[in-house]
Amino acid sequence: MLRWYMLSFTVIIIDQITKYFAVEKLALHEVKSIYEGFNLILIYNEGAAFSFLSDAGGWQRWFLIGVSCVVCVFIVVWMYQSISKSKCLLAGLSLILGGALGNLWDRLSLGYVVDFIEVYYKDLYWPAFNIADSAITIGAILLILDIFLKEPSKTPS
Repeated sequence: MLRWYMLSFTVIIIDQITKYFAVEKLALHEVKSIYEGFNLILIYNEGAAFSFLSDAGGWQRWFLIGVSCVVCVFIVVWMYQSISKSKCLLAGLSLILGGALGNLWDRLSLGYVVDFIEVYYKDLYWPAFNIADSAITIGAILLILDIFLKEPSKTPS
C-alpha cells in the first residue's frame, strides 16, 4: 500500500508546488500564452468542477470540504479492500486521492482552489484547471480502463 500512498503524496506535492509558483508569478486573471492552445492564467475557483457553485455565497466551501473528506475516506477504504486486485485500479484510486487531497488543502487553507492551466482550440476554451484536477481525470480514466481490462468472470453453467 505504501507505494500507492506515495503516488498520492507525490501528486499533492507537485500540485502544491505548481500552485505556489502560479500564485507567485501570475497576476489574477492574467493570461500568459505558452504556445498555441496552451495558456497559464491564475483563477481562484470557489466552486467545484467548471466553477459549479462558485457564486453560491460561501456555504459551498464547507459543503465541498465535507464531500471531499467523505470521498477521500471512501477511496482509502476502497484501496485497502483492493490491495490484491489490479494495479490499474490502485493507480487510478491513488491519483484521484492525491488530486482530491491537493484541492482539499486549498479549500481548507485558502477558501478556494487555485487553477492556472488553460487549454483551447481556436475559440473553444476548456475551463482553467490544475495538476490535482489532471490527476483526478487521469485516475478516472484508469478506473474506466480497469473495468474494460478485467477478464470476464467465469461462472459455471
